[in-house]
Amino acid sequence: MSEEARHGARHVAIIMDGNGRWAKKRHLPRVAGHRAGVQAVREIVRAAGEMGLEAMTLYAFSSENWKRPEEEVSDLMGLMKRFIVSDIDEFVEGGVRLKIIGDWRALAPDVVALIEDALARTAGNKRTTLAVALNYGAQDELVRAARAAAAAGDISAEAIEAHLDTADLPPLDLLIRTSGEVRLSNFLLWQAAYAELYFTDTLWPDFKPADLKAALDHFARRERRFGGL
Repeated sequence: MSEEARHGARHVAIIMDGNGRWAKKRHLPRVAGHRAGVQAVREIVRAAGEMGLEAMTLYAFSSENWKRPEEEVSDLMGLMKRFIVSDIDEFVEGGVRLKIIGDWRALAPDVVALIEDALARTAGNKRTTLAVALNYGAQDELVRAARAAAAAGDISAEAIEAHLDTADLPPLDLLIRTSGEVRLSNFLLWQAAYAELYFTDTLWPDFKPADLKAALDHFARRERRFGGL
């Protein structure tokens, strides 16, 4: 039996929290935590395909993160660029389709150019989709979707959902948040309506494929009612 058939999940999202606290515990600068977090992303993306997930959405940079110190924002953007450049060949070879959600076109031109190239190079990949939320806020996404639906003359739930950034992904099954925080932080608010939620005290840089497997095993034991009895 395949991993997907066993755990039943198609789409998992993760709020990757705890990089700063990971670094602080080790008396390291915050950027060291973000670097360790990027390595965790690499391991989890590889594991997602091996575990049969069709899609994984990662909360990488929220629209509220611009409030962080300028140096930290600069470090995050630099890490993101290096991640795209260093890992795109592996995505191409591994059948990973990259997708970006959020207002990513408002980022710096060099970042936008790198993203556009990565999207084009991975567009035909079928094994799994990695959706990365950049300059993303769920409330902003809902406003944009509602405006698009209204412009088309239909503001039904189905029409709004069709205009969400994730419209071409499977419904969200499981949302994971690391580091012990128990809130959604403006992430996938519409999509999480009937998703299962899983919170762990593990800091993101320490979140390993075994932790993802544990979350999927926990998901497999839950009874999903979708508002029914």
